[in-house]
This record gives sequence, C-alpha cells and structure tokens, in this order.
Amino acid sequence: MGHKKVTLSAILLFCLSLTGLQAQTIQDTDGNVYHTVNIGKQVWMVENLKTTKFNDGTVISLVSDIIAWGSLTTPAYCWYDFNIDESIYKNIYGALYNWHTVKTGKLCPKGWHVPSDAEWTTLTTHLGGENVAGDKLKETGTAHWTGSKTVATNESGFTALPGGLRDDYGAFDYLYVQGHWWSSTEYDKGYAWRRGLSSLYSDVFRRAYSKVFGYSVRCIKDN
Repeated sequence: MGHKKVTLSAILLFCLSLTGLQAQTIQDTDGNVYHTVNIGKQVWMVENLKTTKFNDGTVISLVSDIIAWGSLTTPAYCWYDFNIDESIYKNIYGALYNWHTVKTGKLCPKGWHVPSDAEWTTLTTHLGGENVAGDKLKETGTAHWTGSKTVATNESGFTALPGGLRDDYGAFDYLYVQGHWWSSTEYDKGYAWRRGLSSLYSDVFRRAYSKVFGYSVRCIKDN
C-alpha cells in the first residue's frame, strides 16, 4: 500500500481542527498563502508576512546595504542575513520590515492590518497576561527555537517563530532564539511599539524600539 506525503500545512490544519480553532487561508499580493487562527475574538495569521509588495501592488524596496539601512526614513524590507533561499529562511521566518512599511497601512492584504499595541495587549491578556503568554504563542519543540529553557505549548495556535531581527546598524542577530513583531503604534517620532519572545523566557516583552529596526510582521483581520 502506498503512503501519502504529509505536509506541514496538512498537519497544521489537522491540529487546528482538533483544538476547535478555525483554519482559513489568506493570500498576499505576491501570491503567498497564510493560514489563520481564531484567538479569542481576534483572527491572526499563523505565519510571518513575507510579501515584497504592498496591497496596492507597489514594490517595497529591498535594502541590503548596511549603512543605508540604518538611515532609512522610507519603507524597506530584507531577508535575514540577505538569504532569500526559501527553504532556509523565507518560507519559515518571513521577511524583516522596518516600521516605515507598517506606517503606510498597506503592508497586509486588504481586509487585514498590522496589529496595534492595544490589539497585541488584547491577545496577551486573553492568554493569561504577558508573564505567561509567551509559551502559549511559541511553536513547540526545538526545531526552530534552539536552546529553549521553557516548555512551549502553542495552545493558542499562533505558532510564533524566532526570526531574529535587523538592528539600526544594519546587522542581523538572534535568529533561532528570539522573535520580534511590530505593532502599528508609534511611541514617539523615532520609536514604535513591538512585541518580542525569547527561547529563555515564558513572557512576552513589550518595548519601543527605533523605527529603522527590521522586525517580523503578523497581520490581524479587520473587525
């Protein structure tokens, strides 16, 4: 008897069905497909965004130059360590975007948006608060979260991954051990709020960082 190949997507859909979480898909302008999950009254994408275009078809600037990245005041994205190999980075961790891409309001597919600081707080509150929500958001196991010191359950279905970051000097860091996601909320002229997870801790940390940083993006469905 032959054996059917079981894909990661099929496993994900099966697990979501067992937990009673609705699984649907959404497509970005590049044609990338994302799964979705209901968490409380919110609907989130299960994967990090990896589009290279805004939802009106405009191309987002791919900026590799280290010096140029740190002085940007316009939208830009990159792949971690400049690696576009889909099997190594793109399809797993998505792209890293500066906050200027978020500010446009056109980064997510139509009908979706980058979550505000308040919407991130709604998520962590639903999961018991920032001190414990991290393990409920992170993908289980150590296939991607290396050196984990906590027990991730991913009971939310969010499946957070440690995509690292690009800092304001243009350098890359923390792949496999930290994940960072932008909010759409400004802190001040130079900073905006984001959320982060670490393999070492169970909490979700909320801090404001420079808008030129490159972070992952998760989209949330419009109400």
